[in-house]
Amino acid sequence: MKRVLVTDGLQAVGVDALRKHGLDVDVAGALGEGELAARIGEYEGLVVRSATRVTRAAIEAGRRLEVIGRAGAGVDSIDVDAATERGVIVMNTPGGNTTAVAEHTLGLLLALARRLPAADVTLKAGRWEKSRLQGVELLGKVLGILGLGRIGSEVARRALGFRMHIIAYDPYLTREAAERLGVESVELDELLTRADFITIHTPLTGDTRHLLGEAELARLKPGARLINCARGGLVDEMALARAIQAGHVAGAALDVFEQEPPPADHPLLQLEQVIVTPHLGAATDEAQTAVALAIADQVADALLRGVVVNAVNLPATDAETHKEQAPYLGLAEKMGRFLAQMAEGRMQEARLTYAGEIVGRPTAILTLALLRGLLGTILSEHVTDVNAMLIAKARGLKVTETSTTESPDYASLVSAELYTDRGVASVAGTVFFKREPRFVQIDGFSLEALPQGWMLVFANLDVPGVIGRIGTLCGRRGINIAGMQLGRERRGGRAVSVLNLDDPMDAAALDEIRAMPDIVLAKLVKL
Repeated sequence: MKRVLVTDGLQAVGVDALRKHGLDVDVAGALGEGELAARIGEYEGLVVRSATRVTRAAIEAGRRLEVIGRAGAGVDSIDVDAATERGVIVMNTPGGNTTAVAEHTLGLLLALARRLPAADVTLKAGRWEKSRLQGVELLGKVLGILGLGRIGSEVARRALGFRMHIIAYDPYLTREAAERLGVESVELDELLTRADFITIHTPLTGDTRHLLGEAELARLKPGARLINCARGGLVDEMALARAIQAGHVAGAALDVFEQEPPPADHPLLQLEQVIVTPHLGAATDEAQTAVALAIADQVADALLRGVVVNAVNLPATDAETHKEQAPYLGLAEKMGRFLAQMAEGRMQEARLTYAGEIVGRPTAILTLALLRGLLGTILSEHVTDVNAMLIAKARGLKVTETSTTESPDYASLVSAELYTDRGVASVAGTVFFKREPRFVQIDGFSLEALPQGWMLVFANLDVPGVIGRIGTLCGRRGINIAGMQLGRERRGGRAVSVLNLDDPMDAAALDEIRAMPDIVLAKLVKL
């Protein structure tokens, strides 16, 4: 039974769901780096929220670790690069907290515009400061949104209800897509100079750290207000404090900080113009239930069924697409294993061609499956879809893909060629009846071979007696032939045959076949 360690107070419904899937689950609180490294070695899965930091040291200590699940959207607390190198899947639940964060953003927007926290504090202290705490309306104001993904789009929809004018900067969104949301797409510099309020909804990466630094804050429209419910580190906090103290920025509302919790003497905590909340964006009953159930299902699917969704270090795919591609994933992995056992010499390049209907579905995951089969067969290190491309690159194996909608003989065809310093080996395959994989070409010879179990593959001159001699040898040695397929280029030319065997053939028998007249090559392949 596979084991999962759950930290950070994941809701009980998520823990129960993992157990109902048949996983052995242990629950812990937030763990420090040393504590996590000491415990993680016995687990295949790890589920965290935001408190536990999953460092390189912890990941390297996870000798059985296969998947890290983040109950939430941000993965900046996880060393994704280290996980990728180790072949560990990192997945999140990007949609479960969308509504909660969008609503929190609008709450802070209103509180910032109407100075509600200061009004609450002063009145409770016995001071009636109505005139001093005059606010501004949202009607007609310009709201600038940095990042128009799931959460940014939901914020835009709600802000339109306040009859604000919405502008957005998102380099990965077309103007047409923004316009469909009722949003004007602009460049970053224009947003900074036009917006009355700015709200940030981008991930924290090396490129977005201090997205709003001292220079950007200086370009803001005088009197602008800033909201950050995304990630600490997107705003230069010291520069923001100075901009507010100087009167250039009217105020800020922050739910996230570079250091959480922030130190008590943090400059922003001393300013009345700044509203702060302790990372509450996703802290609703509904959101926590949703992400707990989602991550439980995702981790269980990955560990028990090999179905991976919402992985941040794998090509994006959803459960339905994965289900559709599953037969081709198995085919591609077997093609890789086949080539690893057929080719001779140092690998130089793997060329993949996708033809026919399959080009309308994601093919990157098929390439990774083929590489996993290829490299996992010949290397002692742990190869998964996550690190297969990294390992290929490190070993100097060039990987190329081409696609064409034309496939004269099959609805979909996957072809692979492995070039080495001693030649090239190739195989092509398809799936019959949506579930039955077949090899339909080997080294350019057409046939229909079942890719499973022990396979004797031999090439010979197309003359009488070859098949008979090999059949006689198998009978003499007690090896049952479960199936046979052959293809030839022309009468009297070369031929390739595949025998599916119920049992392996020993080296002496293989050498006997190789010594037969008219045999060009013979290989025993295990799939």
